[in-house]
Amino acid sequence: MSQPVARRMYDLVEPLGLVPYFADESDEALMALGLRNSWDAYFAGRAAPFDRSVPADVVHAIFYNFAPGEVARHIPRVWDLTTPEAALAARERGCVAGMRRILDDLADDASVARAADLLLKAATSAPVEGRPLYAALRALPVPREPVARLWHAATLLREHRGDGHTVALMAEGIGGTEAHVLHALSVDLPAEKFGRVWHLPAAQLNAVIDGMRARGLVGTDGWLTAEGRAAKARVEAMTDRLAEAPYHALTAAEFDRLVTDLIPISAAFRAVFPM
Repeated sequence: MSQPVARRMYDLVEPLGLVPYFADESDEALMALGLRNSWDAYFAGRAAPFDRSVPADVVHAIFYNFAPGEVARHIPRVWDLTTPEAALAARERGCVAGMRRILDDLADDASVARAADLLLKAATSAPVEGRPLYAALRALPVPREPVARLWHAATLLREHRGDGHTVALMAEGIGGTEAHVLHALSVDLPAEKFGRVWHLPAAQLNAVIDGMRARGLVGTDGWLTAEGRAAKARVEAMTDRLAEAPYHALTAAEFDRLVTDLIPISAAFRAVFPM
């Protein structure tokens, strides 16, 4: 049985969407604006499509899966240090530099420009209703340079999928911190060792796990139960279904061309990013 379209494209596009988080150039460009640390860079870069007046509680609601209070340690303080406009420009500049380093000679290949145009066609075609972060990104100007266009398109698609993933988690009754626990345990990693929650106080993380155990998602052994794994599978299946819309804008020939061009591009990022 062939892979669903959205899952196939996730495997190809996600490595490009991870550039802001795994390519040092992005953080370096943002930190040069006077930000204090990499988490300042994360929140400034990702929240920059919203106006600086958007409060921490709203950003937390849109980002969904941070522990209570984590967003407020950075938003709105980062806007005392820089502006959303400067953060957007620095993020793009750093990401393009990181992509060019990783792609090397491939960065100027005709396949990158083709992939950028086709991926952008898909990325700008989906409805924005119920997709706050995707909608905010859609309102930004589209870069003209091919590598920048490719990164912009991949970011649009990543946030489009992310907005849908939040819907799927909420439909399944999975809270923000619970989402990280669910993912960690689904890949056989103890929750306390997972990068997005390991820093939480043990009592706070244990309370989250206890709540999942009470609902039958986590067993007495600390690992997912059959129901927990089924819940994770339902979340991923719904996320895939909700992520398909952009690719309906492409003809069969365009889709095949895009996949062909993206395979070596994506492989270059997979070779250097921890996935």
